[in-house]
Amino acid sequence: MLENQPQKQGSVLDIPIISRIRRNHGLEHATLHILAQRFPGKSMAGHSNPEGFWILGNLDAQDVRSAVERALERLRAGENQLAIHPNCGTNIVVSGVAAGLAAGSVMFSAGKDRRARLERLPLAVTLATFALVAAQPLGNALQARVTTSNEPGDLRVVDVVPAEKGRIKAHRVVTEG
Repeated sequence: MLENQPQKQGSVLDIPIISRIRRNHGLEHATLHILAQRFPGKSMAGHSNPEGFWILGNLDAQDVRSAVERALERLRAGENQLAIHPNCGTNIVVSGVAAGLAAGSVMFSAGKDRRARLERLPLAVTLATFALVAAQPLGNALQARVTTSNEPGDLRVVDVVPAEKGRIKAHRVVTEG
């Protein structure tokens, strides 16, 4: 279980807008965890910003509101792990960069020789695969220390607003604090 590290005074993470995004991001993850427990197998996603976050998925507004309120309670009760989510974009970016660097380093070291590159392809795939495996804990650590906060502080939910565009159903969770 990863815990967010306290930041030194004057850290870029203490800038109000960044702190707000991190707290919303942590609450978004906690909400998605709770919704996933209530609705196993249901496809959902989220996106955070300074004003709150979006929950995308075929859900009722009351279910989202209830999950957000429960998520906030559980984060305040010290359930730090709720702020970390395995499907976070942070993990995807870390995985992509790690796999790309691993494969690229093998392929670029072959120079312009096409035959040498072709011969190195199995090694590039193998190293990219190892990089993907190693990236998961790195992504979680980056979430815990940089992109999310498990301490909501004075964050509070102002509104949960349903939104639909065609077949896409979403809910805008507005926060303040």
